[in-house]
Amino acid sequence: MYTYTVFDVETPNRYNDRISAIGITVVKEGEIADSFFSLVDPQTRFDLFNTRLTGISSKTVEGAPNFAQLWERIEPLMSSGILVAHNAVFDLGVLKKCLHSYGIEWKKSVKYICTVRAGRKFLPGISHKLNDMCAYYGISLDHHKADSDSSACAQILLRYFQSGEDVDSFIRTYKLAE
Repeated sequence: MYTYTVFDVETPNRYNDRISAIGITVVKEGEIADSFFSLVDPQTRFDLFNTRLTGISSKTVEGAPNFAQLWERIEPLMSSGILVAHNAVFDLGVLKKCLHSYGIEWKKSVKYICTVRAGRKFLPGISHKLNDMCAYYGISLDHHKADSDSSACAQILLRYFQSGEDVDSFIRTYKLAE
């Protein structure tokens, strides 16, 4: 069994090229082994829509590290396993743009699993929005809070394992650099 690094990001505006918060939940040997959360100073403006959705504003992130400063701390976690996210292409896209924007070289590509894509195969006919999946499984969720979203996604992943689903058949590759 692999180590799975489940993550979720919140963004400050519609451009989805910066992070205002990140939650990481590490799953090892079929259980949650570690977690991390941080607000992030995106060094850009916030849209009112995003602030209302996430509760994060420029005032909230005062004194928080920017992405480059935070990357030193989270890179070992992000490198520790297969990345997992709910609607993974969105979170990976934001991560890719942040890495590029800050001139951080990491990997050319990463292995990942999308819990939405897997869920559509494992549980056809139901909504696969994070809040709906959490309601289906009875998982507590404070939606659009990166720590709660990453924890909920990790718990969904664990439910897939417990159901005997072949989650690893959903491992894909995402290009971070050309």
